[in-house]
Amino acid sequence: MMKLFRYLKPFRLPILVVFALVFMQSLSDLYLPTLMADIVDKGIINGDIPYIWKIGGIMLIFAAIGAICSIGVSYCSSRVAIRFGQKLRSKMYRHVQNFSLQEFDTFGTASLITRSTNDIYQVQQVLIMLLRMMISAPMMCIGGMIMAVNKDAELSLVIVVIIPVLVAAIAIIALRGLPLFKSMQVKLDTLNRVLRENLTGMRVIRSFNRTEHETKRFEDANVDLTNTAVKVNKIMAAMMPIMMLVMNFSTIAIVWFGGVRISNGDMQVGSLMAFIQYATQIIFSLIMVSVIFVILPRASASAIRINEVLDKVPEINDPSQPKQANLQRGYLSFKDVTFHYPGAEQPAISNISFDAGPGETTAIIGGTGSGKSTLLSLIPRFYDVGSGKVLLDGVDVRELSQEQLREKIGFVPQKSLLFTGTIADNIRYGKKNANDEEIQRAADIAQATEFISNMKDGFQSEIAQGGGNVSGGQKQRLSIARALVRQPEVYVFDDSFSALDMKTDAKLRTALKEVTMNATVLLVAQRVSTVMDADRIIVLDNGGIVGIGTHRELMDTCDVYREIVSSQLSEEESA
Repeated sequence: MMKLFRYLKPFRLPILVVFALVFMQSLSDLYLPTLMADIVDKGIINGDIPYIWKIGGIMLIFAAIGAICSIGVSYCSSRVAIRFGQKLRSKMYRHVQNFSLQEFDTFGTASLITRSTNDIYQVQQVLIMLLRMMISAPMMCIGGMIMAVNKDAELSLVIVVIIPVLVAAIAIIALRGLPLFKSMQVKLDTLNRVLRENLTGMRVIRSFNRTEHETKRFEDANVDLTNTAVKVNKIMAAMMPIMMLVMNFSTIAIVWFGGVRISNGDMQVGSLMAFIQYATQIIFSLIMVSVIFVILPRASASAIRINEVLDKVPEINDPSQPKQANLQRGYLSFKDVTFHYPGAEQPAISNISFDAGPGETTAIIGGTGSGKSTLLSLIPRFYDVGSGKVLLDGVDVRELSQEQLREKIGFVPQKSLLFTGTIADNIRYGKKNANDEEIQRAADIAQATEFISNMKDGFQSEIAQGGGNVSGGQKQRLSIARALVRQPEVYVFDDSFSALDMKTDAKLRTALKEVTMNATVLLVAQRVSTVMDADRIIVLDNGGIVGIGTHRELMDTCDVYREIVSSQLSEEESA
């Protein structure tokens, strides 16, 4: 928790204001019982009405000061906590943006969302409580003890007996609650993950009639979280009755022993009334501490989870002195590249070597799981190679800054992803300052203009979340347009034509040739017809290259390629 509070440095002045207001409020609250005792002992007993009015007026002033300070504390502490939460969310978001896919795989999307929202909210709430009570509770407790001893030292022994009982109760409850609070956050991650899968996979769930199965998955996760929450609340629910029970018994004890001392002439009635109020203030200050302990375990668990993210050092970082790739425009080389996914025994790809130059189209084909997408993900450094080198214009991509490297690449992922906004916004995502003419041209090349013009608002038509209001083929064409508007040096198409019909595929590849004449093009495809005209075809099998060459060369030399071709094309088509 304390590690996170280092982000409070920009709020030092407001925090000092909060502490000053809390200090004044505490002094005001501590002085009121003494004034009341004076009214009883000196005013009411002596029948001195002017004195009663005088001290009563002073009490009103102090009560008003306390109320004003309390309002100020609430406002300032809430403002500091909310700004702190905002800063922490921004810090976590920026840090997560530097994660490689490996770190995303480690934490999981659902967990990162929970940590960025619910966990930060828990820390934010406990910060509000701490700012309000960090000074107030100790001051009220210590100040109450001093004032109680000042009123009657012997009667203060009752308070000495009470405090250890309260502290022990708070400690036991907090120790039992902390593991359950940690467990709750993990179970909340699980619930979020199940809910996210249900919502994003609704089409698949309904198409396979698995609604009941998914409902049961959600109910299991929901019940598991609920049961843990019930256990926590049962433990925490015991705290307040214990506090009230102790407070009531202590009041009885104070009245009992105080009555004896009054009858013996050792104490006055007003002093006993003030003593009761000071004892109540002491107990309530401990109750405030107990309230902090109620939420502190959960906030501590949340803080640990937040720190896990913030302390995670990304595997992929920019070099301290990035080099400039300027020998050639878009010349790409793989030099004996091998890559393992974390925890995998066998490499996903091994000993990959090839060159791809400007004006050339290099196609990659192979069976499922042969390593095609993995190979492409090493180019923009979504992952770093295990051994070997990936060179861009003669420079190892690890020696370039990630921003510089990715500016040179137009990447179209295997799974097309669109963002909420207009069609023009989604295409402009590839080049933020692209004008309307550039957007129109990119859409024309991607064969997207026809369906865009048929939409109600054309390029200003809104895209639903995840592209839910366009088809798979339309999403792919918009993703391609997004890469084209960038006009990069290297185009990377990761099975980006799979949802297109043969006619659109052919027209798109023809249009691409004209705009990629001076760029390096790498494409993964499942269809042989998409790769037949490539300058170079790389055939992968079990993570290794089993053939490189043109279509005709591979038909003569590569058995794996011939098998793929024969499974898709007739002899006349493959000739």
